[in-house]
Amino acid sequence: MNILGIDMGSREVKIVIYKEDKIIYKNKISTMSFYRDYCEYDEKLKVNIKKITNLKIDRAVSTGYGKNNTDLSDFVQINEIKAHAYGAMHQLKEDDFILLDVGGQDVKAIKIEKGIVTDLDLNDKCAASCGRYLENMANVLEVTLETMSSHTENPINLNSTCAVFSESELIGKIAEGVSVERLCAGVNYSMYKRLRPLLSKFLGKKLVVSGGVAKNNAIRDFLKQDYNEVITLDMPEFNGAIGCCIYANNRFGGK
Repeated sequence: MNILGIDMGSREVKIVIYKEDKIIYKNKISTMSFYRDYCEYDEKLKVNIKKITNLKIDRAVSTGYGKNNTDLSDFVQINEIKAHAYGAMHQLKEDDFILLDVGGQDVKAIKIEKGIVTDLDLNDKCAASCGRYLENMANVLEVTLETMSSHTENPINLNSTCAVFSESELIGKIAEGVSVERLCAGVNYSMYKRLRPLLSKFLGKKLVVSGGVAKNNAIRDFLKQDYNEVITLDMPEFNGAIGCCIYANNRFGGK
């Protein structure tokens, strides 16, 4: 059985095709390009699966920011919490941990115990704790995200709680002669400080990180102050799409 999983994020659409316990295809497409090049409009957006793959798709499941824009006759929709929980348990091969998913414009913290979601918290109202914040700050500093994520030493204190005002604050620090390395560390630590309140109510020793921000080494290092073990999933950006496939595989039994 060929299963198509799509996680329709606000910035990128993640696509996974799963067959016989293996991921046989994965891809990321900007959300704008996906809607423009892979969808058709008939009262609502409908995904043209043939533009994604020539394979015969037996089951299709979607989740994410734009999941309700997919055609109901072709896709089963599941919520993001379920998708990310299934994806993380499949990738990790464990069922007791705290999952932190930091996307482009939202954050999810999920407590999983014995394979069941027992608690969760969300922050989707402010870009300052999301990947978009890191992208904007990297652009201001004229460095790559990879370069910025390598700095943790002696972080400059950034007080602004708003992503927009943070840009002005950062420019002010540059004008004061603060080094780029300290500014990068300050951006990473500022992000960590915004994530801590979301995670503070979750008791546990193992934190699993997914989403694009999972690749930020500095934030992972800061999180290690609070957990015995911090694990990044092998395919952190594709976790939601993988979860869609695992949900379908479990529900339909490979048929």
